[in-house]
Amino acid sequence: MGDFTFWWQHLPSQMNPVILSFGSFALRWYGTMYIIAFAVVYLLARYRLRSESLPFSRPFIGDALTWVMLGVILGGRLGYLLFYGLGALIADPLGTLLPWSNASGGCAFSGISGMSYHGGLIGVAVALFAFTKARKTGFLETVDLFIPAVPLGYTFGRLGNFINGELYGRVTDAAIGMYFPMAGTHQLRHPSQLYEAFFEGIVLFVILWLLRRRSPFPGFLSAVYLFGYGLVRFFIEFFREPDAHIGFVAFSLSMGQLLCLAMMLAGVSLFFFTSSSAKKVRTR
Repeated sequence: MGDFTFWWQHLPSQMNPVILSFGSFALRWYGTMYIIAFAVVYLLARYRLRSESLPFSRPFIGDALTWVMLGVILGGRLGYLLFYGLGALIADPLGTLLPWSNASGGCAFSGISGMSYHGGLIGVAVALFAFTKARKTGFLETVDLFIPAVPLGYTFGRLGNFINGELYGRVTDAAIGMYFPMAGTHQLRHPSQLYEAFFEGIVLFVILWLLRRRSPFPGFLSAVYLFGYGLVRFFIEFFREPDAHIGFVAFSLSMGQLLCLAMMLAGVSLFFFTSSSAKKVRTR
């Protein structure tokens, strides 16, 4: 038992975020996890088409997910800058948005540093709204097509965070804690990335997947997702280390918790709005 505890607590320092490299090119687990996440959502959406006779075509799924990818990247980056790095955005708007940095002899690719889940969610909503308007398809029906699969895809994203050793938790004395080299202090910390991967990912996926055939009206699954994710993430934030440059924002709550409260409110509002709209349609 002692050997396992030692292995577990020191696991982050044993993981390499790079899968393999060729010269200056490095294939990283984090980016690979995003690819796996989109593949999971795509395959599960296709499965729903085959098994549930939904009014969508196979090409529709691929086209919609292309817009989703764009929404995740742009929304996630812009959301991070607005919620967590507004000062940097104001100081250097173009430099913070572009994945390039000045280097001797020209520019160098620096990658995208800093992504916000809540920003990515907003970006996806905007992208799908524009996509469905262009295709003259129901927005909520389209979101509900993908939403049961999203938490399972999200699980891989959090595993990518864990392998990167980022977004670690607060200091703890519990044996479940781990030493994260990037934390700067040699203290046991909650592996909050794994908490999120399990509760926001697997548990929420099971709930939505079981409800997918029982959805009473368009928007129901989306409302459950918004409220469910916000609720679970709100409590997990008590174990997650707040961003060092922001800390606690209000009432000893982190920025993530405030955004989750807004997310839960949006879920409740969407539920009542879509349920009342469905009732009006049935009574006509």
